[in-house]
Amino acid sequence: MNVAIVLFTRDLRVHDNAALTTATREHDHVVPLFVLDEPLLRRAGTPNRTSFLLASLHDLRASLRRAGGDLVVRRGSVVAEVARIAAATGAKTLLMGEDDSPYAQRRLRRLREQLDVRVENTITAVAPGELAPADRDHYRVFTPYWRRWRVHPRPPILDPPTRVTLPQLDAGRLPALGELVPERPAPNLPRGGEAAARRRLECWLEAGDADYGTTRDELGASRTSRLSPYLHFGCISSNEAASRAGQTEFVRQLCWRDFYAQLLAANPHTADQDLHPRRHAWNEDDDALARWRAGRTGVPVVDAGMRQLHAEGWMHNRARLIVAAFLTKTLGLDWRDGAHAFADLLVDADVASNAGNWQWVSGTGVDTRPGRRFNPLRQAQRHDPNGDYVRRYVPELADLPGPAVHEPWRAPLARVAPEYPPPLGDVA
Repeated sequence: MNVAIVLFTRDLRVHDNAALTTATREHDHVVPLFVLDEPLLRRAGTPNRTSFLLASLHDLRASLRRAGGDLVVRRGSVVAEVARIAAATGAKTLLMGEDDSPYAQRRLRRLREQLDVRVENTITAVAPGELAPADRDHYRVFTPYWRRWRVHPRPPILDPPTRVTLPQLDAGRLPALGELVPERPAPNLPRGGEAAARRRLECWLEAGDADYGTTRDELGASRTSRLSPYLHFGCISSNEAASRAGQTEFVRQLCWRDFYAQLLAANPHTADQDLHPRRHAWNEDDDALARWRAGRTGVPVVDAGMRQLHAEGWMHNRARLIVAAFLTKTLGLDWRDGAHAFADLLVDADVASNAGNWQWVSGTGVDTRPGRRFNPLRQAQRHDPNGDYVRRYVPELADLPGPAVHEPWRAPLARVAPEYPPPLGDVA
């Protein structure tokens, strides 16, 4: 019996999944496998991402069952569980997507000690290492990478397999959320899964893509794609999103995702260390960090961003820049503290983009202007001119009209919002 294992990681879909398509085309029986990775859950399992993950796995299982197969679920060490499945089925080949994190690379090396592993590009539109300048093995400046990336040929979008034949094997069950993490997720998380991702993509292409370049920074409007959680878990492929959207500003943002993936693949230490070390020590202020994380800095646009994060497991990209710059440039606190907070709360927090963006803002990464500053008040006045975003997430300031909401220290706060704190840092 010709058997292959397909290990799902961050490619939880049946459409445009090269690992699944190749396995079903070349093998008589296929084991679609997902391992609830105990070491990773202990270290990085958060209620928001775990909730989204479980919904995505239920959806993936339903898709595979419609094709006659199933999703085999195991819990424990990925390498050990793959070895057990291989021994039980006689599988000699493992197919999986390429991932860029240091943890994923260590896992891949250990899997290759067990089986013949075939790595397919299922996570990015362009695989790390596929594009490189003449003088090194990866890009450290985005613009030349973007020039190459946008004209690089994309593979055709693959249809889902019509038939998945599973060998005799117990599929296992998906646990409840409380069995994996004790905390409750954010109240307004998006629903995970490929079906939700495809609906979201269709709505976005129909209604949002055309004017994205001019409206994407408007904090008070819902004009962004909201696809990032689905891209992070691979519920929709980056290749399909880029191919169907065409050459737009949205596609450029997808390129940033691939850019950071190739940067991390070539520089694994940048997951938690500076690409360009900082000359001065970071400040240490536990109280300021706690107030920033809780959305209690007294700077309304910063607090609105952090409160959106707590409520939705997501934050508008412009708000991400503002809150990150406030932490690192205004308060002088270490970008790693901010990255850890994002990793705890964001549904879409992948290692490459999270570390890459935080270092870009803090001046230790790939920004060619490392001294760049984002004044939170000017950012608020430009991108939330009527204060709609702030009033939505900082309701105690809702009675302040229009742009006055951005400077509550100029209002009689003792009467309007006595519980709102004075501002941290210099925001003038």
